Amino acid sequence: MAGNVYQWVADWYSETYYQSKSTWRNPTGPDSGQERVLRGDSWASFIDNVRSSSRDRRDPATTYDNIGFRCATSQAP
Repeated sequence: MAGNVYQWVADWYSETYYQSKSTWRNPTGPDSGQERVLRGDSWASFIDNVRSSSRDRRDPATTYDNIGFRCATSQAP
């Protein structure tokens, strides 16, 4: 995952979202916002920064050749 492209996720970004430990397991982000979360890093990142746990934010209208997405679904109970 890390090092190909940044991946858009469905979460809205909030700088203070992770201050509560209750949001650390399978975080979904706030209900609304101005920017969406990007995960991972891309081929354009410095090698020391490439990791799947990286988290960044961008306006959802942002397009670059190093930003993509991954299709995923929640596991059925």
